Amino acid sequence: MDLLPKDILDQLAANGQANQSRIEAGDDTIDHAPVVKLFTPDGGATWLLSETEPDDPDIAFGLCDLGLGFPELGSVRISVLLAHRGRLGLPIERDLHFNANGPLSQYADRAREVGGIVT
Repeated sequence: MDLLPKDILDQLAANGQANQSRIEAGDDTIDHAPVVKLFTPDGGATWLLSETEPDDPDIAFGLCDLGLGFPELGSVRISVLLAHRGRLGLPIERDLHFNANGPLSQYADRAREVGGIVT
């Protein structure tokens, strides 16, 4: 399975470009819904990614939860996610059934309340 197929990368890039355009215009950014959910099948880490940086598409923004009880909004390198292997040597996987039902901030608020990402 391709972790991040072209259609997902295209949507992440489009969201990043939309926010870059708003920043340049002096407007507030858009609170995009997560485009993709990634997780470690042999660990507790989860990522909900909503956009990539227009100037460096290897940098994605989203809600990151390393399974330690402290989820946070931030950036991660896609190349690092692609190279990562868990305790059992398994790569990160994409949740094929994930369908966002709100903006990233809603997921972040809920994750902070319960100490982890809930989808």
